[in-house]
Amino acid sequence: MYQKEMLITGPDRHGKPVKAIVRTYQEADFDELIRIQAESFPPPYPEELLWNHEQLASHVANYPDGAICIEVDGELAGSMTSLRMQWDPSHPASHTWVEVTDDGYIRNHQPDGNTLYIVDLCVRPKFRKWGLAQLMMQAMYHLVIAQGLDRLLGAGRMPGYHLVADEMTAESYLEQVVSGEKHDPVISFLLHCGRMPVGVATDYLDDEESCNYAALMEWRNPFKT
Repeated sequence: MYQKEMLITGPDRHGKPVKAIVRTYQEADFDELIRIQAESFPPPYPEELLWNHEQLASHVANYPDGAICIEVDGELAGSMTSLRMQWDPSHPASHTWVEVTDDGYIRNHQPDGNTLYIVDLCVRPKFRKWGLAQLMMQAMYHLVIAQGLDRLLGAGRMPGYHLVADEMTAESYLEQVVSGEKHDPVISFLLHCGRMPVGVATDYLDDEESCNYAALMEWRNPFKT
């Protein structure tokens, strides 16, 4: 079980701190976690991709270390889920979200995998400027180090790509976001968290805004060479 308490200040708190807790999520949290996902990913995001009770139960059963949430002043505000997998950076196989996450059930979790793969990250909209996603990402970095893994890996949506898809490839769009020529709500955030791009996945997810593309991005364990 993971639990970390801290004091944070939100944008509307006028400097007054409030207690936040990053912890492993449990069955009692499932209903609220599903509500948070629905708030975080409104249409056109496909409703069938939101969590259900069976998926959340499978996360807790198969890899509880990788199933975390964050509370702010006692209110659930976001969650993050991961699994372990074996990944060879010299031969990065193309994959979809459904394939790599077992359609969100993570029954394919490999306890001896060398890579922590991010399945999902969401934050309730009312808490979007509180830095909660960074706090959960840091918790996952802690997990990479604690379990001696090589890296954290995940595919980030590119929701700004549909605006320029008729002008450039997904690879060119990613390059321009990395260079600072363009801003993307998700990819720019991941760069800010220390993630580095390693490629673009095609038909990764049914995602109109990203034109079904995603940027594969990693964070390497600094204690391993």
